[in-house]
Amino acid sequence: MKVLTVIISLLAIALIVFNTTKINLDSPLQGQSIVAIITIVALCCVILMMLILRTSKRIEDKVGKSRK
Repeated sequence: MKVLTVIISLLAIALIVFNTTKINLDSPLQGQSIVAIITIVALCCVILMMLILRTSKRIEDKVGKSRK
């Protein structure tokens, strides 16, 4: 599970970098720029969810070990 969350996070970071190049700084809220901005926000949410998942798994492992 740890490897999967790292891979998904790295893909999200790569897509954030790619979409950052698609933003037109002269008019960032028009055309394809708004799509790139929305995608960047969505990818940031994905990274946050992967961090939450890894933290919850780490807590689950610690609680499981203490019960045994």
